[in-house]
Amino acid sequence: MDYTINRLITGAEFDVVDARTRAALAHNGFGVLTEFDVKATMKRKLDVDMPAYRILGACNPKMALEAIALEPRVGAMLPCNVILRAVDGGVEVSAINPTASMAAIDNPALHAVAGQVRDLLAGAVAAI
Repeated sequence: MDYTINRLITGAEFDVVDARTRAALAHNGFGVLTEFDVKATMKRKLDVDMPAYRILGACNPKMALEAIALEPRVGAMLPCNVILRAVDGGVEVSAINPTASMAAIDNPALHAVAGQVRDLLAGAVAAI
């Protein structure tokens, strides 16, 4: 099982893919709760240059509430991270596959919720 849902976007600038990603996430019920500019952090903290790399912490409140009701400590695994990274040929967008990340938890009802979230994330990635 792949641990991420991936798509390579060609012919678009990094910030354009970022905007399209946020719009696709919103259309699928997700908001962006956190954002990490890894490139800027590595430059500031380690004086290392690297290609553009951003982590968006996406949350679908309805699905998060359902997951927390089933497994109160699941919040340690939230939100769903989506990364954007500059690669040869474009910008790769990768979203966590919640069914992979939740496999460690022995709760079949939670696995069903994770499958629904996976489908929503896959729809968002496909729509970018």
